[in-house]
Amino acid sequence: MGTMMMTRRSFVAALAVVMMTFCWTGETRATAAEGGEAQKFIEAMAQRAIDTLTDQEVSRPDRIKAFREILKDNFAVEAIGRYVLSRYWNRATPEEKAEYLSLFEDLIVATYVDRFAEYAGEQLNIVGTEALDERDNMVHSLIEQAGSSQPVRVDWRVRDSGNGSQRIYDVMVNGVSMALTQRSEFGSVIAANGRTVAGLLEVLREKTKTLKE
Repeated sequence: MGTMMMTRRSFVAALAVVMMTFCWTGETRATAAEGGEAQKFIEAMAQRAIDTLTDQEVSRPDRIKAFREILKDNFAVEAIGRYVLSRYWNRATPEEKAEYLSLFEDLIVATYVDRFAEYAGEQLNIVGTEALDERDNMVHSLIEQAGSSQPVRVDWRVRDSGNGSQRIYDVMVNGVSMALTQRSEFGSVIAANGRTVAGLLEVLREKTKTLKE
C-alpha cells in the first residue's frame, strides 16, 4: 500500500490558522454588500476557535467535538471533499462516497486537533475584503508568528449560500490554493494505490485511526 504525504501546503494545514488570535487591522475594501459580512464571519470563527479550542484544560474528546463543530459550521466540507476527489467522485460507489466524506472530515480533525493545545498567541490580522462575484468574497489576512518577521498571507474564499449562511470554500496560503493542492495530493495517492477510490479509503482509514484510540 502506498503512503499519503500531507505537506504544510495541504488543505488541512490551512485549517490550523483558525487557532490564531483575531486582531483586526486596516479597512475593508469590499465592493459588494456581502463583503463586510464575510469579514465578520472569519472574525467570529477565529474568536470561537480561541475560546473553545486553546484551553489546555479541555479534554481531548471535548476538543475533538468542538473542533468538528467549528469545521462543520464554517467550512463547506462536503463541497470541498467532492472537489478534492476530482473525477474519481463520479467513479465511486454510493458507499465509497459516504465513507470518503466521513474520512475526509476525520482527516482534518486527526491532523490538527492536538495542535490547538499548543497555541502560543499568534495573530490573525484581517487587512481587507475583495468581492469576487455576486456570491463569493475573498477575505485577506496576515498571520503574525512569534519570532518571525515575515507574516504568512492567508486568503479565505467565503461564499454566501443564502439565508444568511456563509461557508469557506477554499483557503489560499501565500497565493497557493489549499483545495487545489489537496486535490493533487489525493490524485497522487490514488495513482499509487491501484487507481481506485478504495485504495485512497484504505490510506485515509490508517491516517485517521488515532481518533478512535
